[in-house]
Amino acid sequence: MAIPLSNARVGVFVDGQYISLNGGHGMRYDVLREFATRDGAEVVRMSVYLAWDEDRAGEDHGYRRGQDNFAATLRDFGYKVIRKKVRRFTDESGNRAASTKTDLAMAMDVLLQSENLERILLLTGDEDFADVVRVLQSRGCRVEVIGFDNVSQLIRSEADMFMSGYLIPNLLPVPQQDRDAWGKIGSRVRGVCYNHSGKGYGFLRYVREAAPGLWITDSRHPDSPYETVFFHDSQLPGNVAFHQLPSRELIFEFDLTESDRFENDLQAVSLRLVSGVGRGRAQQGQREGEQEDQWEEEDAEWEDDEEEAAADSQPAEADYEEGEEELEEEEVPDRP
Repeated sequence: MAIPLSNARVGVFVDGQYISLNGGHGMRYDVLREFATRDGAEVVRMSVYLAWDEDRAGEDHGYRRGQDNFAATLRDFGYKVIRKKVRRFTDESGNRAASTKTDLAMAMDVLLQSENLERILLLTGDEDFADVVRVLQSRGCRVEVIGFDNVSQLIRSEADMFMSGYLIPNLLPVPQQDRDAWGKIGSRVRGVCYNHSGKGYGFLRYVREAAPGLWITDSRHPDSPYETVFFHDSQLPGNVAFHQLPSRELIFEFDLTESDRFENDLQAVSLRLVSGVGRGRAQQGQREGEQEDQWEEEDAEWEDDEEEAAADSQPAEADYEEGEEELEEEEVPDRP
């Protein structure tokens, strides 16, 4: 039986600075909009909160042009762009630091606008938003949280649904792969290991397409948007041991090939860990120690990548480019 479509009023709120600095650099905002309306819901409000370095903009015309072009592209996709100034200061220890108020502005807006919304997508990983989630739910809103790295466990547990942005098809582009290739033989996708035998093999699950029924995780169900993929432990990356599996915390990127064990089925090879415990913490430590440098480096890369992503999604707007054991047969069970 087909899943009925929704007519829910949806709002999308993105802490752009947090997402970009925590694994979501180069995220496709057009794909995000499609995900928000995957079940036929109506988008009522979409807002992106960005850091704006006014001092740098006055001296670096390339930075200003790139940021202006990026903001224009977001508006073309239907987003309202809210820029918050980067403020630099010296702390009590004499260290130079910088901050923005993007999170505060976003929290205030989502609370004020929630009375007109039924479902809210928050793109952040900040633990401070856990209280915001609770208030939104008390007002009758369903709250879905999307994040990449360094996502607070508290906000994950408070949300009605948490989904890693790495798992949403094409939200974060796979390098050198066309958007329509996702899920096809020979393509590269991302997923998690949900079952491991302890005998040299396991099973991965990935989202085939952004569609209704994300709660139907059994890929055998006709309305499930998921696919299951077999893999040999020999394909695991060196920084992951089989005893760590299964795990929802470890997200893998892998190639899809024809299965050597299941007829007319898929197999994963060349697994690479893209997100998980340890990797995220290392990235966070680096950012905490080099925040100011990160802002400048991310901004410079952001200009190029976001313009390229926008050009890929809208070829007619190329001008934005100016402004990512061998196994015994009897040991292999039916697919769980």
